[in-house]
Amino acid sequence: MTDWCDELPDHVLEAARRSRMPRHFEPMLATLADMPFSDDDWLFERKFDGIRLLVFRDGDHVELLTRNGQSRNDHFPELVNAFAGQPHRRFVLDGEVVAFAGRVTSFARLQQRAGISDPQAARDSGIAIHFYVFDCPWLDGIDLRRVALRDRKSLLRRHFSFGGRLRYAAHRNGVGEAYHAEACRKGWEGVLAKQADSPYRRGRSQRWLKLKCSQGQELVIGGYTEPQGSRSGFGALLVGYYEDDALRYAGRVGTGFDEAELTRLHDVLASLERATPPFADAPSERGVHWVEPERVAEVAFTEWTEDGRLRHPSYVGERDDKDPREVVREVAPART
Repeated sequence: MTDWCDELPDHVLEAARRSRMPRHFEPMLATLADMPFSDDDWLFERKFDGIRLLVFRDGDHVELLTRNGQSRNDHFPELVNAFAGQPHRRFVLDGEVVAFAGRVTSFARLQQRAGISDPQAARDSGIAIHFYVFDCPWLDGIDLRRVALRDRKSLLRRHFSFGGRLRYAAHRNGVGEAYHAEACRKGWEGVLAKQADSPYRRGRSQRWLKLKCSQGQELVIGGYTEPQGSRSGFGALLVGYYEDDALRYAGRVGTGFDEAELTRLHDVLASLERATPPFADAPSERGVHWVEPERVAEVAFTEWTEDGRLRHPSYVGERDDKDPREVVREVAPART
């Protein structure tokens, strides 16, 4: 093993193992929870409103990949340079790229930058981005995914340089209720609760939980209505989620758009029009343009109604890093 491994305690060495560098894998995902809690066996991180990226560096080559394997090197060239300047030349890191509006992260602002795929135009956009790193699944030929989270974060903190575009996602131990209350006061998305001894496992896990300050989730766009009055683009989006391989209707989203987004999204959806509704339980409405369910929107709302509809929904932005078939209705399971 490499020199830095000589400093590792025995329990970390027992869990670590040599392996070839992975080229991509599904990241570990948090499950929605409804009640904040405190527990000394858990650590709590700030929940950001950004885009999840896995970072793969192999010598001089750095690759930024979304959770569904799309490259974002051209969209965020500053991050490529920042990771190329790290002391370790072979690693995999997990984190989130964000843009700030004041002191809070703003997905709407990030979306303006994420849509620019020309590296120079992205740099010249005037929208500053940062990357918060919260995990290190692989380093210098050593697979750390079976190592406890607390130890992975310790390695991350000691072996990487943070500052400028790159920031370490700090955590608090045990005090989840107080940290969640603080997050909501500050207007954050919420907090992530993670079991301190959890290994890194692909896919959704109840060992990582998300505790939001407000309701919201990704939903699949299945149609749009004609604009009314002086409005341009479209009137509202018809959105839904998958249940048993069927796309279920969740309601209309008619607020949260600016003029530029109304125009941009209309042009995208117009190219996806189809004759029949993609929803298994489509509403009986006239004047709807049905579209192929290929696009995903982030939607904020106050609650789900008893009949499975969104109450007071508002558009936040489009997510091109999410597979529509993975979008399901998020329900917080009871915590035992």
